[in-house]
Amino acid sequence: MSTSRLLWSSLTLTAALALSACSPSQDAKDTNADAQAAGTAGKTLRIATEGAYPPFNYTNADGSLAGYDIDVVNALCKQMQAKCEIVAQDWDGIIPGLLAKKYDAVIAGMSITPERQEKVDFTEPYFANTMVWLTDTKGKFNPKSIKNLTLGGQRSTTPGAYLQDNYDGKDGNTVQLYDNYDNAYLDLKSGRSDAVLAEKVSAKSWLKDNPAGFGIVGDEIDNNDNIAIAVRKGDPLKEDFNKALSEIRSNGTLARLEQANFGQ
Repeated sequence: MSTSRLLWSSLTLTAALALSACSPSQDAKDTNADAQAAGTAGKTLRIATEGAYPPFNYTNADGSLAGYDIDVVNALCKQMQAKCEIVAQDWDGIIPGLLAKKYDAVIAGMSITPERQEKVDFTEPYFANTMVWLTDTKGKFNPKSIKNLTLGGQRSTTPGAYLQDNYDGKDGNTVQLYDNYDNAYLDLKSGRSDAVLAEKVSAKSWLKDNPAGFGIVGDEIDNNDNIAIAVRKGDPLKEDFNKALSEIRSNGTLARLEQANFGQ
């Protein structure tokens, strides 16, 4: 055998060994998955949601909780090999309850805001929202000229803050914030408000049951509204959730849940 053939064989073997060392085997993938779940495997995690914010979370007639957030909780807990207990909590008390250690995390369609970041830590986002105007399509609301109107929204939400910052007491407008969107939509339907500013998915969900005479008007408002999981400051559970989120995003689970709940 010539020197050149010996050299080529040696180089080929070296390259093969290098590729083998760099390419993760199925055993290595399984080991990594096991290591990822090790911090939460077998543990019971208490997760809070609102139960009054469809299609993110809502309460069925039998008292059970459902919606996109609930599906995300179940997918994450399966990935983390943890047992999860989901509890309903009124929106205004949901962060205080987390800080009081009534539960371990909040998965409730909660947007990342600077004010909330002062109190809690957030994971990577698991959904991105836009806001829309919902109104009586035969009414006087014009999104390009909002004057002398009553505008509704939900308290302690990004659309609620947007309303207060941009319209409350300005150009004759009045902002009315409610404890949940159901009550905001109820006042819109009864004519006690002219329009509701809400997350697009919430507005579309309500319109499914109230299509006659109501609709979304104007352009979507992108205010960089990213929804994530809230945990207590410094809690290592944040990274456990981030790893599980990365996995259910990469394997297509998160996209399937979005399609099932939002049709997008």
